[in-house]
Amino acid sequence: MPKKINHEERKEKILSMALKVFAEEGYKDSNLSLIAQKCGISRPTIYQYFKDKNEIYYYAVKLVTGKMFAKYAAHAWTDDGGSVLNRISWICSDIIDTGLQHSGELISLVDVMLIMRKEGQDFNAMILKRTAKLNILFKRLLRAGVANGDIKKDCDVKMISDHLALLIESFVIELAFLELPNADKNKELISTYLQFFQNPDKKNT
Repeated sequence: MPKKINHEERKEKILSMALKVFAEEGYKDSNLSLIAQKCGISRPTIYQYFKDKNEIYYYAVKLVTGKMFAKYAAHAWTDDGGSVLNRISWICSDIIDTGLQHSGELISLVDVMLIMRKEGQDFNAMILKRTAKLNILFKRLLRAGVANGDIKKDCDVKMISDHLALLIESFVIELAFLELPNADKNKELISTYLQFFQNPDKKNT
């Protein structure tokens, strides 16, 4: 009886190996034949999953951001998630923890982005599109917090959301280039920042 193939598992294996090839060979000099060889599969087999290396990179970003957003969207509106600010703080902390747990893959993604930019490929628009949902989620949570009194009424929702994105991005950059980020310090910074917008009437309640 032929062995049943787990196609999602194979796609993720191809993805992982492709990122290593991109980082080692350069995005321009990489091709599906080389990736297939490194994976121990044939080139026709790899074409069953991806039409080109651009699609592999897009899938990498889509896979990571899609899984994370689904998780955070579910947590954002749970009754046991605590106050709105606590939920936002938890989401940011989990992003940091996830980055640490998958630092190798994250570093590879950043490396490939830098390589592609040098070679005239720019995936900024695609990255922004995939991360926009998180920014929208922050805004929705912040507005809900203003509505239920958790957050000061005069706060600038867009500004806070943008600042949170910048704080998370700074951690990712620190992880990618320094490889020795202080996760607890970054979490504390975000938590302290959010406390500025807490409604004084809701403190200690």
